[in-house]
Amino acid sequence: MAFSGWPPLAVEFYEGLEADNTKAYWTEHKPIYESGVLAPMAELLDELADEFGRGRIARPYRDVRFRLDKSPYKTAIYAILEPGGYVNFSADGLTAGMGYYQMAPDQLERYRRAVAADPSGAELAAIVERLAAGKVEVGGGSSLKSAPRGYPRDHPRIELLRYKGLIAWRHWPVAAWLHTAGAKRRVVEFLRTAAPLQGWLDEHVGPSTLPPDAR
Repeated sequence: MAFSGWPPLAVEFYEGLEADNTKAYWTEHKPIYESGVLAPMAELLDELADEFGRGRIARPYRDVRFRLDKSPYKTAIYAILEPGGYVNFSADGLTAGMGYYQMAPDQLERYRRAVAADPSGAELAAIVERLAAGKVEVGGGSSLKSAPRGYPRDHPRIELLRYKGLIAWRHWPVAAWLHTAGAKRRVVEFLRTAAPLQGWLDEHVGPSTLPPDAR
C-alpha cells in the first residue's frame, strides 16, 4: 500500500505506552502498533528505497539488561537507512536525521584531521552553515569541553573539532499533515538537504575498521 502518514491512533498509542509501559498494555494495543505504527513506517521505507536505499526498522523491545529503567518497550519507532540517515516517529512527532552520531576512535582521528585541514575543513564548515541557514539542526552527539589533544584552542573550526560525532536533524511536532502522505515530503526534503553532510563524512571519515570491542 502507498504511504499515507501515521493515523491519529498511532500518536495515541505512544501516549498510552509512555503512561503504561507494561506487557498488558502492549498486548492489548499490539494490533494498533502493527497497523497504525509499524505498517506506515514500512510503507514509507519502501517509497524511500529507490533514492535513499533500504531501511531497517528497529525492534520495539528495549535491552534492559544493564539499565536501571526496566521499561520493556521503546516509546518510539525508528528506522535506519543503509546509506545513512534515520526516521523516528513517536508521540512527540516526526524526526529525521543524518550523519555519524558517535564515532569510533579511528573515525574520530580521521574526522579531526579533515576538519583541521584545508580545503576539507572549510568545505564542512560551509555545509554546516548552509544547513543551519535552512533551519536544519546540526551538532554532535557529545562534545569535548576544550580542544582535542594536539589541536590549538583558537583553531577557526574549534567547535567542529570538539564534536565526537556530527549529525543533522529536523523535528516536526504532531500536526494534521503527519496523518497524510505529506509526511513523506518533509522526510525527503530533509534527506536531500542533509546529503552533503553525509557525503562529506563518508568521503573523509568512512566506517570504522576497528573490531567491535575496540570501538
